[in-house]
Amino acid sequence: MAVCSDTDYVLAKLAWMRAEHIWPNGMRYLWTDAFGLILLVSLYRKFGDNKFIEEAVWLVSEVDRVLGRTRGIRIGEAPDRDGQYFHYLAMWLYALAVLGRHIPSYRQRGIDLVRQIHDAFLIPGRGVVWKMQEDLSAPYPGFGLGALDAFDGYASYRLLDEDALAREIADMRALIDRSAPDLVITQDLGLGMMLWMSHFFPTEEWAEVQRERCLVVLDQMWQETGYFCREPHQPHVKFAFTNYGVSIGLQAVGAMSKRVSRLNVFFENYRSGDEYDREAITHVMACSSRFPGYLIRDYENTHH
Repeated sequence: MAVCSDTDYVLAKLAWMRAEHIWPNGMRYLWTDAFGLILLVSLYRKFGDNKFIEEAVWLVSEVDRVLGRTRGIRIGEAPDRDGQYFHYLAMWLYALAVLGRHIPSYRQRGIDLVRQIHDAFLIPGRGVVWKMQEDLSAPYPGFGLGALDAFDGYASYRLLDEDALAREIADMRALIDRSAPDLVITQDLGLGMMLWMSHFFPTEEWAEVQRERCLVVLDQMWQETGYFCREPHQPHVKFAFTNYGVSIGLQAVGAMSKRVSRLNVFFENYRSGDEYDREAITHVMACSSRFPGYLIRDYENTHH
């Protein structure tokens, strides 16, 4: 299956977001900035225009300036986006690894970040804490262990530096081997991200099991009007940005290409009537769905 590569759409959307002060010149939010960073480096790879890599470097410096902490990176700039999410940090680590393909020092930044956060989030033999206090002193009240966080860490760490992070990778692998056989994901974005992670290590047992399982669940969640619902028992609940995450996962494993096209069309005209209509996460992930670029494992080898 061909991976989407609608760069005309992406360039127009980026220009619109900038004019509206949505992104990258809006409020910082680590998840969105991670996808945006990958997008900018992918555009640089595609077009060879230095403005994209310069903007990527600027973006990292802004994330560090606004969200960076002594250890780790805050969730977002808004007052209610305090604390640190492990899965956001893991996505940012992947984005740094992508930028590190062109400017190697950013790979070391990623390794340094792992060393700041790993031991704080990890409960050895049990799991990875979903959300931590902002100074990483303790788990954030009311949050437990993340079902996918060990997979997030494992993938990001391995794609950064297998040798430098061997201990941390082994910690995550032990957790994966415990949870993967019984894990059934039923939430749209989780399914998309698991498919995405599985495509980096397609022959590992956890990846084979989860890929097959996720595709079965997603098939049950498809709505013929043109979207994947939030959970199997919520056919009418839908979010644009989570569907775009599903799209990325499906493109990564080469599945359901017609549904990917249909959801892109559906959400282009869909309005939720809430803050998500203007949130950067909706529009940056729309770009990632139409041009995954470096989100796909062998992008580097297929685009010169």
